[in-house]
Amino acid sequence: MELAETLGILQRNLFSPLTLAFVLGMIATLVKSDIEFPEQAYKFIAFYLMFAIGLNGGVELAGTTFQTFAWPALVTIFLAILLPTACYFILRTVFRFDVANAAGVAALYGSVSSVTFAAGIGVVETANIGYEGFIPTLAALAEWGIIVALFWGRLGLKTPNDAIGKVVQETLTGRSVILLMGGLLIGAIIGEKGFERIAVVFSQGPEGLFRGVLVLFLIEMGMVAARQLREFARVGPRMLAFGTAMPVVMGVLGATLGALSGLSLGGAFILAAIAGSASYIDAPAAVRATFPQANPSIYLTSSLGITLPFNLLIGLPVLYAYTQWLCYSVVGCAVLPAGG
Repeated sequence: MELAETLGILQRNLFSPLTLAFVLGMIATLVKSDIEFPEQAYKFIAFYLMFAIGLNGGVELAGTTFQTFAWPALVTIFLAILLPTACYFILRTVFRFDVANAAGVAALYGSVSSVTFAAGIGVVETANIGYEGFIPTLAALAEWGIIVALFWGRLGLKTPNDAIGKVVQETLTGRSVILLMGGLLIGAIIGEKGFERIAVVFSQGPEGLFRGVLVLFLIEMGMVAARQLREFARVGPRMLAFGTAMPVVMGVLGATLGALSGLSLGGAFILAAIAGSASYIDAPAAVRATFPQANPSIYLTSSLGITLPFNLLIGLPVLYAYTQWLCYSVVGCAVLPAGG
């Protein structure tokens, strides 16, 4: 891919409605505007986005063969083990974190940010290309990275593992997994004909509300991320380096393995977004319950104050450019039509 084309991709993503909405939210908070996003509205929008993603995926999944799904699923499980493990040991050996804080940060980076996941889908939709219908299933599989990170922390502290079953249960019953998998199941049952009746509300295409709701959601996310910037002094330059380098490294690995497993351009990029994201909604609850001694200002500021804005402003455009280069110049991925 030529430099001019890469710069064009970066420019389109940086000036997309999603990115500009996120920046608006950050500016509103930094200038101390009285804009306030009602908590119940935020919860409803988060609920809607996850369910809509699962629902659309389920409709597409109905026509997917097991052979098509098997390799990407195995790759995702591999990433769910590798990424939190790598984060944990890098934090322990290079950054000299104690066990609890290393496990806490690794749990967030081993999980999936629903905002980054949805934004990745938004990038693909904006580029007018499609992705595999089982992608929401991969996102749900990737959530098991939380358990891997907490396992290493328990092992490091040499505490009994009798509560691991509770961690597994909380992961499987977390809102993201339930909404994604529930929507996926419903979409697969009702199929395209059934979905046509509700497409005006749930479709990710131009005829649906999905893109507009996502823009509103990113305004709120910008406001939340800006509040976390005030905590940056507590985590220092070490976490700035970690919070910006790791998403790119993990995302590049996700895109590469995704493309090699047979995913299309859109699918490989969204897997990169999944791999390079860091959760700040579901994973912190598991960390607080398992390692109450871990410092929330470290793992939350790293995920929400550094990695989230980095991904939305820089990380996702860079990963999309890399995935395009990989698919066009090296692997030869398929390019699915939008909605295909």
